[in-house]
Order: sequence, then structure tokens, then C-alpha cells
Amino acid sequence: MAAIAFLGLGVMGSAMAANLVKQGFAVQGWNRTPARPTVAIARAAGVTIAPDVTQAVTGAAAVFTCLGNGEDVATVVQRALPAIASGIPIVDCSTIGPTVAQQIAAQLAPSGHVFIDAPMSGGDVGARNGTLTFMVGGNPTAIALVEPYLRAMGQAVHVCGPVGAGQAVKLCNQVLAALNTLAVAEALALATKLHLDPHQVVAVCSGGAAGSWSLQNLGPRMVNRDFAPGFSVDNLVKDLQLVQAAAEGLALPGLALVTQTYQNLQADGKGALGTQAVGDNLEGVG
Repeated sequence: MAAIAFLGLGVMGSAMAANLVKQGFAVQGWNRTPARPTVAIARAAGVTIAPDVTQAVTGAAAVFTCLGNGEDVATVVQRALPAIASGIPIVDCSTIGPTVAQQIAAQLAPSGHVFIDAPMSGGDVGARNGTLTFMVGGNPTAIALVEPYLRAMGQAVHVCGPVGAGQAVKLCNQVLAALNTLAVAEALALATKLHLDPHQVVAVCSGGAAGSWSLQNLGPRMVNRDFAPGFSVDNLVKDLQLVQAAAEGLALPGLALVTQTYQNLQADGKGALGTQAVGDNLEGVG
């Protein structure tokens, strides 16, 4: 069985690659920063760590990328391209926006390479547990080839349309996620002011109409003042800026508010913290 190449072994990528191994796939991984602790986690899970990107993709049945932004994806793919056989699907799981996804796909098409955008939702918890939701854009035949790999890493695979459609849905997802996380922080600040047990508030509200992934997963972290990054403030601001660009001309006051709130966190030196750190800037949370 030909191996799968996985380029980008950060918090998300290392866990995703590990789940591919758990499901019986051989994985050749590569990371731009080989000394990063998450690379060691991937290696311990059975991922073969390649010394360079060319070796990682050589002979691969599919190439996955999980990187920081569109520029990173374009650069890494171009570096790897000479060693990727024509027709091999290149699947990007980063959040880069629909325009950049379409540009990369157009650049790859003349050489016969197929680009699929497959951003995901579910956070570090979903990456570790193999319960991610993938939003996929691309050629249906190519998507069918990589769907078994996606299902090894996630619980849901949604084909959203042509290249860029997965990214477009992900931008909608990020608006929901960011505003919901801010709402959780505000609710917990209110609970503390009202002398309630915030843990109980999380438990009670999680079972009702206000229940959400952010409340169940990030609420307890806010209460415990655990701001370790599963998904960082810096990455969320990058995503929200992609949303703002895509929504140009559309009045979205909640988007403006939550973007400014997270930019304030960056200005306070908290960009490397998890998005739940928004609770740290609200009096009374925890």
C-alpha cells in the first residue's frame, strides 16, 4: 500500500496523521520545524518522519497539507510538486479562503495535479478523537479517492461543491465559532457576577438550547483558566480577516465586534494562547 504524505505536523496535523496510522494507513510526515514537540507525538504514533518534503511526498497515494495560511500552503506545495506524480490528489486542510484555494488549483491544473480543499472543524479535541467535520471542495471523482482518508480522521465529510466551496463553508463556520466562543465567555462572566458555580452553568446550559461545542469544550477551560492553544488567537484572527475580505460590502456587526475583540487579545500579547483566552479579558471568568 502506497503511503499518504502529511505535510504540517502541528497540533492538528500531528493528531490527524496519527489517526490515519490507527486506521491502518502508512503515513510519511514532514514539518517545517522538525524539533516541534508535536512531531515527536506523530512519530510515537507510528508516523514516519521524513527529513525533507521531497522524501515525504515521493510515491505517495495522496498528499495532505495542514499549514498556517495560504502563502504557506502555496509555498510548500510548490516545493513538493516535482516529486508528486501527476494525478495524485493534493488535499489541503488549512483555512486559506476560497480565492487562494482556487488560485492554487489553477496553478496545479496544467501539470495534471488535482487540488482539493478540505478545511475542518472540531478543534484539537476532534483532531485527537478522530471526530472532525470536513468541508470539501473539488472534483467529485478525486474527492471519492481521498474520502476513506478523510473518514479515518473525522466523523463527517461534506462535499460542498467545486474547489473553494469547502473554504467558503469554513468561513461561515468561523463566524459561528468565534461569536459563540465570545458568548460563552460573556455568559461565564455573568455567572460569576451572579455568584453562580460556573461549572454548573456550563453543565446546565450545555443540555439546553444554548448548548454548543464551544460551551462544552471551551467553557470548562475558561473556568479553569486553561488557555493552552488547541486553536490559537492568532489563527482565529487570520481566519476572521479572510471572512472580512470575503464579506466585503456586507454589514456583519457581530463579525466586526468579535474580530476587534480578538485583535485586542493580540495587542495584549495573547496571540499564541487558545481562543478560549477571550475569557481572560472579561472580568470575573474563572
